[in-house]
Amino acid sequence: MSIDAYGLLPEWGVLATARVLPWMELAIGILLLIGLGLRYVSLTATLVLTVFFGIMLLSFGKGMGIDCGCFGVGEALTAKSLARDGALLASAVVLTVLAFQSTAPSRHLLAPNG
Repeated sequence: MSIDAYGLLPEWGVLATARVLPWMELAIGILLLIGLGLRYVSLTATLVLTVFFGIMLLSFGKGMGIDCGCFGVGEALTAKSLARDGALLASAVVLTVLAFQSTAPSRHLLAPNG
């Protein structure tokens, strides 16, 4: 219902998004926690959050009194939710920049003794 409230997708798109999005978010979160493919996973997270934040800003600007869809059902789309999601987006951008600036692991750590 939260996805449909934004009024951006046809019914089939809402259903597909509702089925795929939670699993995608879970996979991104797990991959970020374990650090696997950090550059590309952090970039993916940043892109996803950018899309979410942009949609939220447009909806808030239109005065849509809808459920944010953030962190479960029941949270209204407010300046507070925008501030929180903006901070998450800023954190994702910082993580992505740091991930791309980091150097490859030192070879001597992987080399056998000697």
